[in-house]
Amino acid sequence: MDDDLRKQIEREAEKHALLNAVKHESDANVGAIMGPLMGDNPDFRQHGDEIPGIAGGVIGQVNDLSYDEKRDRLEELAPEELAEIEAEEEEDEHDLPDLPNAEEYDEVRMRCAPNPNGPWHVGHARMPAVIGTYRDRYDGWFCVRFDDTDPETKRPDLDAYDDILEDLDYLGFEPDDTYRASDRLEVYYDHARELIEMGGAYTCSCSGEEFSELKNNGEACPHRDKDTETVLAEFEDMIAGEYESGEMVLRVKTDIEHKNPALRDWVAFRMIDTPHPREDASEYRCWPMLDFQSGVDDHLLGITHIIRGIDLQDSAKRQQFVYDYFGWEYPEVVHWGHVQIDAYDVKMSTSTISELIDDGELEGWDDPRAPTLKSLRRRGIRGEAIVEAMTGLGTSTSDVDLAMSTIYANNRDLVDDEADRRFFVRDGNQVPLGGNPPAEASPPVHPDHDERGVREIPVGDSVLLEPADLPDSGERLWLKGLGCFKFTGETLEYTDDDIDVVREGNADVVHWVPASESVSVRMRTMDGDVTGRAEPGVGNLEADEVVQFVRVGFARIDDSSGDETVVYYTHD
Repeated sequence: MDDDLRKQIEREAEKHALLNAVKHESDANVGAIMGPLMGDNPDFRQHGDEIPGIAGGVIGQVNDLSYDEKRDRLEELAPEELAEIEAEEEEDEHDLPDLPNAEEYDEVRMRCAPNPNGPWHVGHARMPAVIGTYRDRYDGWFCVRFDDTDPETKRPDLDAYDDILEDLDYLGFEPDDTYRASDRLEVYYDHARELIEMGGAYTCSCSGEEFSELKNNGEACPHRDKDTETVLAEFEDMIAGEYESGEMVLRVKTDIEHKNPALRDWVAFRMIDTPHPREDASEYRCWPMLDFQSGVDDHLLGITHIIRGIDLQDSAKRQQFVYDYFGWEYPEVVHWGHVQIDAYDVKMSTSTISELIDDGELEGWDDPRAPTLKSLRRRGIRGEAIVEAMTGLGTSTSDVDLAMSTIYANNRDLVDDEADRRFFVRDGNQVPLGGNPPAEASPPVHPDHDERGVREIPVGDSVLLEPADLPDSGERLWLKGLGCFKFTGETLEYTDDDIDVVREGNADVVHWVPASESVSVRMRTMDGDVTGRAEPGVGNLEADEVVQFVRVGFARIDDSSGDETVVYYTHD
């Protein structure tokens, strides 16, 4: 082999070693690069026996470089291949697919359109999580538009407007703008008037049963051919509140023989006698249906992409008739399936949760048994953990299942490093100590962070152990942070054995608390309250601090101001 060939092999080996190391963010090895190296350079095959030795020396030099040095060197040798790796990495970063035709718009604009009939349950988090993530990815815009134009069947809760914005903030997003549809009635009226003048809408006084029969038979409503002046006059009477609920509606004129009866001359406005709870909207009686109101607003707000449930496909088709009348271009639509969430006995329904609260079966929206974002927040679960779980579901049209364990795993990754360790014993058995143990235990604040020091726990004459941890007589036990004891059947006698008894499997390691100086704790869980005692320092912790109770799980400190410290169980 001449020197020129050797140098060529070294250059190619360096390139492939760098490609392997940068792509996998690890050291390269001969076995991993030989296939690509020989595949790109078939002329090397006749020297196959010599190449591993040459490549090995080059790989050693590559592995001595830092990641940034490897990347910089690869950019010199193979910039196109580096660009491909980075493009793949960027694609892999996203659980969500690219928005359709996003590149055709100057700005991606989306909306989150909640009904403010109560705070959000866990399932509601999917929409803002996905929309907020897309906004950030595309440097776009999104608004919260409260679709509160149904003061009767989905009656708004005045507190829910702020509750929902707080839930959104908890998830880590801030809308670029906020609207209330109930502030925009005159806008909808103006567009209805224009539609009537185009011949695209008519007033109808048929009963629901009468129109349903006509619609299902593909027959036109007898009011369909009213002249424009009459329709406008009757619509103005609707706005003035001259009709009672159910007496008159405004219908969008579509195709009375359309293959889908649900799209035939659908209702755009109806009369509602129940006043809106917002004072500014309480005088209105003529209210737009959601398909009309939302369709108009999406156009006026410049929405480019709509995400909605697969069950709302007919909404886009109804709204398309209005868009065609006005000559508007309909936004891109992504339909997705429903999300089902396990772990809760309470139905994922705002009205159901509200009824349970009213009946006293739940203490409030942040009851640990309630499947709400307020509950997760009070339990110490970070919004980021929920967003990551929701975006991980993607936007498939199929129904998807989300295990709460996924949210818990995400949250564990976020809080584990920060959470100090503490001892908490549930319904403990008091056991006397003997054998002259140390007067003070010193378990670490965090096992992975020696720099955070130790907790100083006074031992006293006896300790509390969880019933399941009490050993049989004659067995040894290692009390964490204190040492080895042998149970006599009545007392735990300090033995002064070293940690080898644990390594050899001759002693279980358990947590404990001093019987005399421990503090009373009430831990609120999804399965009800759990009482017990914790090491003394727990009584001095500030609200909102998240700790890990060793061998029990993570918990958020809720209130330590009284005789009993209240904590909310987060997860194991």
